[in-house]
Amino acid sequence: MPRRLPKISIYTIFSIFAVVMLIPYVWMILLSFKSQKEIMSASTFLPEVWTTQNYIKVFETVPMVNWLFNSLIVAGAATAIVLFTSTLVGFVFAKYRFRYKNIIFWFILATMMIPPQTTMVTSFMLIYNLGLYDKLPALFVAGMVWGFGIFLCRQFIEDLPDSLCEAALMDGANSFYIYWKIILPLIRPAIGALGIFTFLMYWNEYMLPLLYISDPKNMTLSLAISFFSTQRTTDVGAIMAVATLVMLPVTIVFLAFQKQFIKSVAMTGGK
Repeated sequence: MPRRLPKISIYTIFSIFAVVMLIPYVWMILLSFKSQKEIMSASTFLPEVWTTQNYIKVFETVPMVNWLFNSLIVAGAATAIVLFTSTLVGFVFAKYRFRYKNIIFWFILATMMIPPQTTMVTSFMLIYNLGLYDKLPALFVAGMVWGFGIFLCRQFIEDLPDSLCEAALMDGANSFYIYWKIILPLIRPAIGALGIFTFLMYWNEYMLPLLYISDPKNMTLSLAISFFSTQRTTDVGAIMAVATLVMLPVTIVFLAFQKQFIKSVAMTGGK
């Protein structure tokens, strides 16, 4: 029994932390099902009368479906592009020898140390001159190559035996075949971790839509929340309904792939 006490104490402490962290989310969801009068009175924790009027109001007054679709396009496209460029460039840096390889790699790592605020003006000018202002591709075209993703994939691929690539070359395989058929299946944990990090980063991105998007129809959900809340500062129920709708897709994805998420993060940390 004494040996079990430390485990029980740890489980109790983490359970308390989990409850404390969940309270704001539960409170947000409950507020979205309350009427404005009941929210202002703040009489009970649970709604006395459950209503979906706030959600109906959101879908009737703003293009919520369009915002959700925009976020899915931006996050999905950015994730796919970053996964491709990171694994491909990481493969080149891990298995090929060429002049100034280390210097170029250190320059790529140095980009991770540059604050994004220092490149806002030049990035805006680039997007504007490319004719992408107020278009969805502007939100991910500048981030198609990510230094962290290249570093992560390079570290994983570097641990793979060189004999795999040499054997494939002797059998007549070209470089892209080796990358696509041999390297990618062996670094699935890294791909999983990088994919989740990239998707969440672009799903929650606020600064880029604020800079590059002006038409409300082209807004993503992160920017749409700010836009909607400034338009309806007193309508707390509707604002909570929008926040719940923004959180719902990410929550569903996490619950569906939580095992893969934990496994990929754990293996990435182990590397």
